[in-house]
Amino acid sequence: MTLAPGLRARILTMVETSDTAAKVGSGDVPVLATPRLLALAERATVQAVADALGPGQTSVGTKVALEHLAASPVGAHVEIAAELTEVDGRRLVFAFTARDRHDTVVATGTIERAVVDRERFLSRAAR
Repeated sequence: MTLAPGLRARILTMVETSDTAAKVGSGDVPVLATPRLLALAERATVQAVADALGPGQTSVGTKVALEHLAASPVGAHVEIAAELTEVDGRRLVFAFTARDRHDTVVATGTIERAVVDRERFLSRAAR
């Protein structure tokens, strides 16, 4: 498999107390926290390209745009779908959408990642 637009992944999650803004410190309400939503969207982007990366390669996040449009209380089921929309050398651009069981759009956005050599990246990070 090669890195090309159209690669996709979906993640289905149920909002737990540990996922809430009140618990992660990004607010004081018991609904899905924006940082937690972003982490799930990033996980979907990682999964979308996992089988298409070469040996020793990984991808790292470089840029995010996220619109959090609807609250998701504890117990709500949210599905995050990510699709690779652009490949420009090492730069990968993904679009994502999160929806609840009622098909309400919870969030939309884009995530950019860069393909890197895992060992070289880790050795530079350790400096």
